[in-house]
Amino acid sequence: MGHPAELISPRSPRVAAARRLARRNFRTKERRFIAEGPQAVREAVEHRGPTGAPTLIELFATVEAAERYSEIIGAALDAGARVHHASDEVLAEVSQTVTPQGLVGVCHFLDSPFEEILKAGPKLVAVLAHVRDPGNAGTVLRCADAAGADAVVLTDASVDLYNPKSVRASVGSLFHLPVAVGVPVEQAVEGLRAAGVRILAADGAGEDDLDAELDAGTMGGPSAWVFGNEAWGLPEETRALADAVVRVPIHGKAESLNLATAAAVCLYASARAQRAPGGCRSVTPS
Repeated sequence: MGHPAELISPRSPRVAAARRLARRNFRTKERRFIAEGPQAVREAVEHRGPTGAPTLIELFATVEAAERYSEIIGAALDAGARVHHASDEVLAEVSQTVTPQGLVGVCHFLDSPFEEILKAGPKLVAVLAHVRDPGNAGTVLRCADAAGADAVVLTDASVDLYNPKSVRASVGSLFHLPVAVGVPVEQAVEGLRAAGVRILAADGAGEDDLDAELDAGTMGGPSAWVFGNEAWGLPEETRALADAVVRVPIHGKAESLNLATAAAVCLYASARAQRAPGGCRSVTPS
């Protein structure tokens, strides 16, 4: 398929509509979000929603980016997306970064119903219970993807999944695994526990040590890690919901680990234990 011959006008209603997606209320109303850069747009082109419909709706590309990433442009056109050649001025209008990478996509929301995640019998889940920083949320999602988690759950007390900073920080992982949003933390815990998943709250002041959990052989079963706010951790009422409150041991002199680093350590610990001989057996309380 050919590329658009003319640059879209900065005054186009489509540019205005894409620009409005910087605001959460418009994203929620339209159920659309922005994905920026070649990595995210490539993933969006390949992603399909529950009905099989393409996730990418529309793509703005500078002439230079269209030439450099011609395979992405061709795939987007083949998938039925509307592709616009755009000036740097237009890219600056619809982008949420200081230095846009030449490709900005408009995508359908892609979160999954929490019930569907439970039906799939998840073995490893990251629950973002009180994560307010969008960069942290996206990075934890990326860590969960890398560790082979089955799903991520963002509670109603956490940041918007589709915040542009969250989308960028996920570096495409948003398109790789099911994510449920807006789930009350109590509902998330109860649902996962009923599905046979052990609930582990990650907290620097936790009573249980991650190394001790691994040595005791309790990490081999289905697990959901609950992560909180980087500054003030998990509230006591959330900690009380967990089967265990686990701290990552600090063997050196560091005061603490940031949220994403701690999440990576915890998720990989579970992933390693589950892949060990005899792993992924049920260890939930009877």
